[in-house]
Amino acid sequence: MEVVLVILVLAGTALLSWPLGRYLAWAMDPPEGAARAGLRGRFEGLLARLDAAGPPHWKRYAVSLLVFNVVTWAWAYAVLVTQHLLPLNPDGKGPMEPSLAFNTVSSFVTNTNLQHYSGEVALSYFSQLAVICWLQFVSAATGIAALTALCRALAGREVGGFFRDLGRACVLVLLPLSLVLATLLILGGIPMTFEGAAVAHTLEGAMQTIARGPVAAVVAIKQLGTNGGGYFGPNSTHPFENAGFFTNVVSNVSILLIPMGVVWMFGRITGRRRHAAVVFAVMGVFLVIFASLAIAFETAPAPALAGLPVTQAPNLEGKELRFGAAAGPLWAVSTTATSNGSVNSMHDSLNPLTGLLPLTGMWLNVIYGGVGVGFINMFLFIVVAVFIAGLMVGRTPEYLTRKVEASEMKLAALALLLHPFLILAGTALFAATPWGQGTVKNPGSHGFSEILYEFSSAAANNGSGFEGLGDNTAPWNVATGLAMLFGRFLPIFAPLAIAASLGRKRPTPETTGTFRTDGLLFGVVLFGTVLLVGALLFLPVAILGPIADHLAPL
Repeated sequence: MEVVLVILVLAGTALLSWPLGRYLAWAMDPPEGAARAGLRGRFEGLLARLDAAGPPHWKRYAVSLLVFNVVTWAWAYAVLVTQHLLPLNPDGKGPMEPSLAFNTVSSFVTNTNLQHYSGEVALSYFSQLAVICWLQFVSAATGIAALTALCRALAGREVGGFFRDLGRACVLVLLPLSLVLATLLILGGIPMTFEGAAVAHTLEGAMQTIARGPVAAVVAIKQLGTNGGGYFGPNSTHPFENAGFFTNVVSNVSILLIPMGVVWMFGRITGRRRHAAVVFAVMGVFLVIFASLAIAFETAPAPALAGLPVTQAPNLEGKELRFGAAAGPLWAVSTTATSNGSVNSMHDSLNPLTGLLPLTGMWLNVIYGGVGVGFINMFLFIVVAVFIAGLMVGRTPEYLTRKVEASEMKLAALALLLHPFLILAGTALFAATPWGQGTVKNPGSHGFSEILYEFSSAAANNGSGFEGLGDNTAPWNVATGLAMLFGRFLPIFAPLAIAASLGRKRPTPETTGTFRTDGLLFGVVLFGTVLLVGALLFLPVAILGPIADHLAPL
């Protein structure tokens, strides 16, 4: 059953991603004729007015992206702290506490969706739709738009306009896919209503209040946009978000679909499909290895049962048995490989070595990654891999026929080092002070892992967590909010600058001495670069956390 589930999700999504990549290229970078004719032409004309001021340039693109997100952040914050005064609040939700509102808005603007609250308790329907659902669309569209601009720059073209790309991503990509997925979820038993909470009377005479709402709409974009924010606190373990095996498989496929598809989109826009296939394969090998190891580690009994006179079975603690035993570890790897962050099991209950795999997925942050930004992060590793290969053969490194020089390498190195800095500095600060020590529910290495996971999730714009942590405090809300903001935007701007710099250079003719990026050798070098850099940066904390937890005596 485990093998069938893995094949159904991973292989099935990979097959679907190929035609989706073709559609994404058409939607995000249409041919000149397609962008002018009929309804599409009128739509493009409307978007063009938003980008009319000034010539297309990567700096202008970056400024537009930043200004849009700043304005969106301010709007969302205002709604959350005044939701008690706004409509669509049938259950009378009060205003959100300021530090929690800062964290929540920062989380959803950055496509992280880290939640220090329970949606059904803290948010009105208006907040769920006008803030949470809206941000899940535009934050995901921002990632797709940024990758599209990077692709154009690498192809030696103008980067285009941010608002035009944002509109294309929202209207032509995310909206139609979300409508299809929401319909499937409704058919699978997920509620979609604007009525208030249902009140039920049990056979014992007690009264039960059952939260509900426009769940299917929020869950659809939550998964497709690698957002991950749960309508309910338990996220996709809740039966109203994930009713059974069918919705579980559909949701897991949705998590991986667009991150896989944008790799093929990159190949089509840049005209380097074989190169895209190599990158896709490297990402796929990582994903298959991680999924296989997670399922293997999680089939071992929970350490707490060792030596007890009970039947030894796979670790079922924190699992939803209606999905099957393998669904939890497979989802845990999928959601952290793609910066999605939704959960269908309790990650804090995973066996220690299983828990190391979601952490590693967030540390590397390139195994397909979030929509658009996953490939942008991999682009940084590609630049480093090409540079290393050039040093090995004693030749100036080239990427897509353009020379990679010191300026590009400095930007790539700074962007790569920011990620571990946010994780390791935040973890060290909170592990050494009452800010973190007083919020940990588990002692020793597992408690350290909980702090480490929280900052890994924030910096990687993931959103999942080891939930044995009392993280709804002002220090946690502010610190992780800042980590999310820095971890989102600086790694977008630096690759855009690198791509624009490469795109301006004169192409170098390929010769027999050129290190090709569309073959097996490049795939091996890229795989090794990601693995080596990740090990050098994070192996010490992996030993202090999950590995020490695995080796600790019971």
